Amino acid sequence: MSRLSIPQGAAVSVGAVLGTGVISVPALGAQVAGPASLVAWVALIVLSVPLAATFAALGARHADAGGVSTYVRRAFGDRGATVVGWLFYFSVPTGAPVAGYMAGAYVEAAFGGGQRTILLTTAGLVATVTVMNYFGLRVSGRVQLVLAATLATLLLVATIAALPHARVANLQPFAPHGWAAIVPAAAVLVWSFAGWEALTSLAGEFRDPARDVPRATAIALAVVGSLYLAVAATSLAVLGPATATTEAPLAELMMVGIGGPVTVITAVVAVLLTLGAMNAYHASAAKLGAALARDGALPGWLERGSGIGQVPRRSLAVVTAADFLALTVAAVAHLGTRQIILVTVGVFVIVYVFGSAAALRLLPRRTWAHRGAIVALVSSVALLATIGPSLLWPLGVAVAALVYDHRSRRRVRARRLPEPEHREPAGTAV
Repeated sequence: MSRLSIPQGAAVSVGAVLGTGVISVPALGAQVAGPASLVAWVALIVLSVPLAATFAALGARHADAGGVSTYVRRAFGDRGATVVGWLFYFSVPTGAPVAGYMAGAYVEAAFGGGQRTILLTTAGLVATVTVMNYFGLRVSGRVQLVLAATLATLLLVATIAALPHARVANLQPFAPHGWAAIVPAAAVLVWSFAGWEALTSLAGEFRDPARDVPRATAIALAVVGSLYLAVAATSLAVLGPATATTEAPLAELMMVGIGGPVTVITAVVAVLLTLGAMNAYHASAAKLGAALARDGALPGWLERGSGIGQVPRRSLAVVTAADFLALTVAAVAHLGTRQIILVTVGVFVIVYVFGSAAALRLLPRRTWAHRGAIVALVSSVALLATIGPSLLWPLGVAVAALVYDHRSRRRVRARRLPEPEHREPAGTAV
């Protein structure tokens, strides 16, 4: 039976959170707030500590493939659990096109081919993570560990090589769009910090969840926070206003620091980063889907693979099919990266609100874990206020989940009703 080690678990978290956030999102934040986006980066890194600690504490105490859905079920009942489970499960296909597009932009910059290259890169990434997870965590966990170590090294090299070219003048004016722009910048940058909940559905795969989940999360927090701040600050200090105009700031950073034709190298880095993020989310979502089916929140035929050490191949197939459907819709409708990011971020923030609220009821009071859950809940609600109209998609998913839950309960009640007693027609008694 395959189990996750602490380094592998940390690598899953690093991949889920770091992922595409470091290759394109610094540019999106700079577009909204300029150098002042650094304030948003620091704030989100700080807020990630109680949020990640909250999910780690829950995973350590309630290790189950249902993840956040299980916590909400224990705290608030089945309906809330169904809503949260659906939100997370169907957010993965929503975010897949964004992740693929970000990596595809780097591949296109290196090899050309326009939109066709971007779409083919995205499709290839989806197919790759599907194959990795088909063979279970024994394969995908080891691959994730190698990816995380390689990427951390490459990002450090790129940052250190570019630092001599940093100029204070590139950070002026610091807030060209006003200080208020930090708030919408934070809404976009939340994409970079979504993922702390991904490990919760895999908590039961650790040898000792009570010990291993918090340790893996702590390692991931240190790695992710350091790399994000280093790359974002260096990009703004080295590239200046160009940070907001490029689709591939990491490539520009490596060109300045290393020199020469490095587009192929950065394309490889972008693909590996995206592969790590998509692998972590697909592993978590596939396990969650099987657990939701086990608990009656999804059709029962998806339940296979919900047990510890089992591979949820049916649920994985559904996620993959939804990936390709979302990719097709995004391509046909010409949806922009920022639009899809805000929609997906809205889903994750709602999951964080529910998860933090559940933690307040499940974690022991007067402990640091409980205090962290209070901070996580307040910060998640504050982030929710920045999303705006993009909340329409998650609200639609929530309504669909409630409708399914209602009909499922009616079917269960109908099966449990006693059969009507058979009575002989009047006058037939002997």
